[in-house]
Amino acid sequence: MAKKIAIMQPYFFPYIGYFQLINSVDEFVIYDNIQYTKKGWINRNRILVNGSDSLISLPLKKDSDFLNVIDRQLSDYWSKDRVKLLNQIKGNYQKAPYFKEVYPLIEKCILNEETNLFNFIYDSLINILDFLEIKTKITISSSINIDHNLKSKDKVIAICKEQFGEIYINAIGGMELYDKNEFLRNNIQLNFIKSIPITYKQYDNQFVSWLSIIDVMMFNHKETISKFLNDYTLI
Repeated sequence: MAKKIAIMQPYFFPYIGYFQLINSVDEFVIYDNIQYTKKGWINRNRILVNGSDSLISLPLKKDSDFLNVIDRQLSDYWSKDRVKLLNQIKGNYQKAPYFKEVYPLIEKCILNEETNLFNFIYDSLINILDFLEIKTKITISSSINIDHNLKSKDKVIAICKEQFGEIYINAIGGMELYDKNEFLRNNIQLNFIKSIPITYKQYDNQFVSWLSIIDVMMFNHKETISKFLNDYTLI
């Protein structure tokens, strides 16, 4: 069997498409030595609040925007802000069908005493993967023996080669960045994962799509989520 690899930034309680990607491969490489992006999803996501989507975020200490994720720290106010965040999640999901099963997991992730941004997100990801029974091997990018000054596709190809990956699966947004023929010249098959639209009952509200995995877990049994994890096509 050809080994399948995916590589992504760390995200705070990401949407289910992120977990579909992890579930689709043999090894998932998570970037710690990648530049933090202020307007991305590294330290924020969306949950359901009064029938609409609302942003949640991890507050960070002020620092250079050029630092890598591993070099960023959570704010000194996080110890207070996390209580507010937990109350917000509890207030909006306590009537969800799987609140009792899921809230302790979310609470464990958010009350983690880790203050390093990457380590905090990594720990929460591992906890959720364990809850969802996703067995994919997770590797931190800086532990891989490559030239970490490489950029974009060159870095991806180097990681795939070093980890003996023969198939690289990328998020659908990568179609504009990567050329399948260029990967083939390096003996790597490139595929893109495209999520099939997923819907489920969110109280009696009009469905709000692609919210944080928190929302998916609150409203769906683990067996249903397991089916969702395979609701994609590879192109």
